[in-house]
Amino acid sequence: MRATTHPKENQVHYPADRRFRIRIDRRFLVAFACLAILPVVAAWVQYLMAGLPAVADPTLATGQTAAGPFPGWLRLAHYVNFLFLVLLARAGISILMDHPRLYWNDDCTPGTEWLRFTPIDVPRNRVWTAKDDARYISPWLGLPGYRHTVGVARHWHLSSAMLWVVNGAIFIALLLGTSEWRRLVPTTWTVVPDAWAVFVHYITLHIPPEPDPLVRYNGLQQLSYFGVVFLMAPLSIMTGLAMSPAIDNRFRWYPRLFGGRQAARSIHYLLLVGYTLFLIAHVTMVAIVDPLRNMNDIVFGQNDGSALGLVIGLLAIALVAGVAYVAHWMSWNRPRIMQYAVRHMHAVMRWIIFKHWHTRPEYPKEDISPYFWPNGKMPTSPEWKALAAEDFREFRMPVTGMVRNPVELSMADLKAMGKREQITLHHCIQGWSGVAQWGGLPLGRLIELVKPMPEARFVVFKSFGDGLYGGEYYDTQPMAVALQADTILAWEMNYASLPELYGAPLRLRVESQLGYKMVKWIKSIEFVASVKTVGAGHGGKNEDDEYFDLIPEI
Repeated sequence: MRATTHPKENQVHYPADRRFRIRIDRRFLVAFACLAILPVVAAWVQYLMAGLPAVADPTLATGQTAAGPFPGWLRLAHYVNFLFLVLLARAGISILMDHPRLYWNDDCTPGTEWLRFTPIDVPRNRVWTAKDDARYISPWLGLPGYRHTVGVARHWHLSSAMLWVVNGAIFIALLLGTSEWRRLVPTTWTVVPDAWAVFVHYITLHIPPEPDPLVRYNGLQQLSYFGVVFLMAPLSIMTGLAMSPAIDNRFRWYPRLFGGRQAARSIHYLLLVGYTLFLIAHVTMVAIVDPLRNMNDIVFGQNDGSALGLVIGLLAIALVAGVAYVAHWMSWNRPRIMQYAVRHMHAVMRWIIFKHWHTRPEYPKEDISPYFWPNGKMPTSPEWKALAAEDFREFRMPVTGMVRNPVELSMADLKAMGKREQITLHHCIQGWSGVAQWGGLPLGRLIELVKPMPEARFVVFKSFGDGLYGGEYYDTQPMAVALQADTILAWEMNYASLPELYGAPLRLRVESQLGYKMVKWIKSIEFVASVKTVGAGHGGKNEDDEYFDLIPEI
């Protein structure tokens, strides 16, 4: 993504094919329809056969106590939460479009997705990469929108998620530290029949007697708010963490809590749908029941018929829309600021958590995926094609830079230095995953051979292939990561020679990181003191051109 070029002038961002299709597996469509329709049918049957059920006396507190006006911190948190959810949702939609398919299996085999947002069936008669599969999304809906903008979308999503969690933690602490928790947390089972009675009224187009929200919620409101705050929000956080390569390849049991990494991704997006439906229902009921009183309640914490609360509330919503516009402007005019701001946030998390974790690639052979999405632009240089034609027997990899013993190694030389095998779960920044076996040279042994100088802090891997926008593809690794046991130069995939499509003759494997860091078609290796001296100076080709994460463990 280039901030100096208008997206409509670049077919990568504004492709001719901008069709949007939603296709859902019939089995899941039937299941979802049943879940949505059965309660409605049951409510209507009850109404037609027995009339409207009695609703709890709105003057009674059914497990709640009269709490009085909403405190200022609660009212502020309400709007702050709305702001971050808007940013999270818009960025999440943009991320989804970079791999517009949802699965319940971790191998992501085309045709096994239960939901997709693309009209395209993956062609079988030619190479179709994950980049090819990415879709256009309007910037009116996605942040930043268009196509191939997953780097900036992740910056907004992850930064908003961290601030959303902070806001939520403060909210929960204050909620539980005061009597306000009684508004949301049911303390008696009578809330269930009360909630059903209210639901029957609403769904049959009747307005039940409403309690004063400054005293208590009705049963349906209480269960809904409790579910959003104490069930959906924590599940969003937990499923988001289950998509982290550093977590999944260290604690294999964790993504299994949700059925696997891709199942966690599916649940994560279903929760987005849940928040959207809740917001629609919430706003609709505020508008139908008593908009003036309700808006005064949440804006000023007082119960009167003044229109001022509605005006201020609408201004707050306009402010959120303004922030969304500023986020869009920054995405296309100052993306580098976002990239480095998020780097600092991630650095704190890595220092606290991830630096203490080491991957444990322990997947069994039977978990190897039947399909592994190809990605990246295959080399077109005559040099690589000539080497490939000879099965890379003439390949020589120079290892240079700040080393005491520069070398040039053939494939036979590399294989003679030893081999490590590992079966791991690959995490692409676009969202897909796959399990594969990799075999190759532990990079630490190569480092022992070339003897880097003390000032050499980074290892640069240069590729025969090009980046999305042209130019030599490369990426870098800090020395500490390069020395990890499972950082290898792989020449083997699934117990066979590494296919050309997946990076022959050599590709890097760093199992605690996202896939774009694992350079394919490696041409040479160089040891340097700083990434600032390589490429555009941001640590990798995707980091330079597409503003990908500078810290790739999350």
